[in-house]
Amino acid sequence: MIKRITRMALPLALAALPCLAVAQAQTGNESRWRIGAALGYGERSNPLVQSEDIPIVVDLDIAWFGDRWFFDNGDAGLTITDTAAWTASLVGRFNSDRVFFGRTDTRFVTFDAIGMPLAQSVDFKPPDRDYAIELGIELLTDGRWGALQLSAFHDASGTHDGYEVFADYSFSWRRRRLAIEPSIGVTYKSADMNNYYWGVTPQEAGFIVLPYEAGSGANWHARFVVNYQINRRWALSVVAEYERLNDETVSSPIVEEHNVKGLFAGMAIRF
Repeated sequence: MIKRITRMALPLALAALPCLAVAQAQTGNESRWRIGAALGYGERSNPLVQSEDIPIVVDLDIAWFGDRWFFDNGDAGLTITDTAAWTASLVGRFNSDRVFFGRTDTRFVTFDAIGMPLAQSVDFKPPDRDYAIELGIELLTDGRWGALQLSAFHDASGTHDGYEVFADYSFSWRRRRLAIEPSIGVTYKSADMNNYYWGVTPQEAGFIVLPYEAGSGANWHARFVVNYQINRRWALSVVAEYERLNDETVSSPIVEEHNVKGLFAGMAIRF
């Protein structure tokens, strides 16, 4: 099966781990299980107002690949076509946009309603959002030119009733123990999906935040991964990511950053 590309919204540390699989494959002792961990420090920025950035210290990589079924860090799938050129799978997953809403807090916000020196403090907390169970199809292909992943997912849980289309291209350069893998891609989010996570309903709106309905939009992202293989199990890893949020998202009154940035550096181990 062609290597799956870790989605941008997942923790940064997981991006460093797939390169470790190469060392074991070269020994001819490839296993159905892939178990590893990244140990170090990193941080992912949070675009929501009054929210904390997401720290990354320890992250696990747990995957199992059968003849047709697989589990890969929360994604469960059934491979329907697996050839030398293409791998096509049906995949179920949890939507990852929800991760940002777990780092919000209620704070006092000071504002001046009428332009006078006197100000008033009120409580405000970004609205909560639920995880969505999404089903879709994933296509993987690779060659000397690089690797391409295409996927399309639709909400199957009735949480946002929207869909997402994802494309990512990566290229790996290896020289002995050193591996460098840049990638770039785009994610199109439908209006229903975008509005559920980043819109503001009339019931959630108040004096500070007005109602807002988000339309569809496309995020683009880039990633740069550097691994240095110490031995068959251990590697030094540095991962940097950047995601530019679409205009419909950044126009939301609960969003204060136009992008999501992440950086992780540490040790990755394959068990």
